[in-house]
Amino acid sequence: MIYVEKSKLEEIYQHAEATYPEECCGIITGPKDQDTWTVHRITNIQNELHRKDPNKYKRDARIAYYMDPQEMMRVFQQAEERKEEIKGFYHSHPEHEAYFSQEDKYMALSGEWGEPMYPDAFHMVVSVYGGKVKNARIFIWDEVAKDFKEEAFQVKD
Repeated sequence: MIYVEKSKLEEIYQHAEATYPEECCGIITGPKDQDTWTVHRITNIQNELHRKDPNKYKRDARIAYYMDPQEMMRVFQQAEERKEEIKGFYHSHPEHEAYFSQEDKYMALSGEWGEPMYPDAFHMVVSVYGGKVKNARIFIWDEVAKDFKEEAFQVKD
């Protein structure tokens, strides 16, 4: 069970609604062994990549995301300096359900090993219809199955 502070979940929902009809993306950090989160919005550069090379990046930001690498590195460095861990990653699915797609799995796995770079981090997917969040689901890495599985989460005040 993953515990989510209501205010942090609302931050993520606001981000998903603000970027609609495009996908949002971000990173969640926090102290080890605590349910305290810091939500970091990351710029989705998928449209930029798609414009530059539509053969390689066939999807635009309405159906895909690609986190800005410089922003990601900044978050990773800040977390390390603060002795925090990467708790999770999030992104939205505009006009689609909150499921962990094949593309999501591909993005979460490190290519040649087929395992996540952050195996202890969860992945939250937020479903947004008509600009309003419908729901969210969390997925975690199952070491035995070598796949992601849904994990229950509970909202706390």
